[in-house]
Amino acid sequence: MRLLVLGGTEFAGRAVVEAALGRGWDVTVFNRGRHTSAPGTRSLTGDRGAPGGLDALAEGEWDAVVDTWSAAPRAVHDAARLLRGRARRYVYVSSCSVYAWAPPAGYAEDAPVVEGAEPDAGQSDYARDKRGGELAVVDAFGAEASVLVRAGLILGPYENVGRLPWWLTRIADGGPVLAPGPRDLPLQYVDVRDLAEWILGAVEQELSGPYNLMSPQGHATMGELLEACVRATCSDAELRWTAPEIILDAGIEPWTELPVWVPPGTDMHDALHAADVSRAVAAGLVCRPVEETVADTWAWLTSIGGTAPQRPDRTRKGLDPEVEAKVLAAGSG
Repeated sequence: MRLLVLGGTEFAGRAVVEAALGRGWDVTVFNRGRHTSAPGTRSLTGDRGAPGGLDALAEGEWDAVVDTWSAAPRAVHDAARLLRGRARRYVYVSSCSVYAWAPPAGYAEDAPVVEGAEPDAGQSDYARDKRGGELAVVDAFGAEASVLVRAGLILGPYENVGRLPWWLTRIADGGPVLAPGPRDLPLQYVDVRDLAEWILGAVEQELSGPYNLMSPQGHATMGELLEACVRATCSDAELRWTAPEIILDAGIEPWTELPVWVPPGTDMHDALHAADVSRAVAAGLVCRPVEETVADTWAWLTSIGGTAPQRPDRTRKGLDPEVEAKVLAAGSG
């Protein structure tokens, strides 16, 4: 297979590149050249947001394109139109954020999507940008040659968003840790490497259309995730399981200040941790154990000095130590 990855040096794109190389595919990456491409790839340089930025893609043919763009949809539209007729399939890594808020528990790919998105739009908000990217791909390649990967929470090595790296770093520091309950809270996420393998399988199977791409609900729980962090870091951390109402009453923001976690019984939990993923599973999605995702992420994090890269267009995650200490003290008083 000849694969073109637009990006290909960070998180999801990098995982796709490494998985494709592992299968012996011929891989070309196109990016701004700010990060080193994986050995064994052919590198093309350009800035898709600048005039003439796609010139390096003027020639060449591929079996598939994988695009992870998450800003202005017009950049996806420009690339897809340029590559139309020279690539057989276009895989766009979208997001479950494209669904109109708030999708009910068990929502499938036919749930209503956000309104106001356009394939040639400039950057607006994340949900409309991703939906606009989907429209751009379908407009250029047609529904039968487009794969829309509506990913949920993505974890694993190379994470540059700050969720699992924050938990690992915090737990490695040891001591009492504010653990948001309930301990058996079901989570939905996908290891970035499982995401990558599914994408390549979708290319091989010539799939098309939208797919919710994350683990089945309850693949892991909040307790299993954080306890895996304790084991991976060999920490003396003590997880102090704390009721959701105590956390919310303290003004702590779910998802951002306590990454991954959102309180049960809320629209937010249903939207982020309760999607119907049966279509992706039927098409070959296999999810590795949470223990492996956590251990491998910690191994990667320590190999780069303990500080994860941070995307500039994403907010920093994590809880202020003083806030954590105050809530823990109140709970033990």
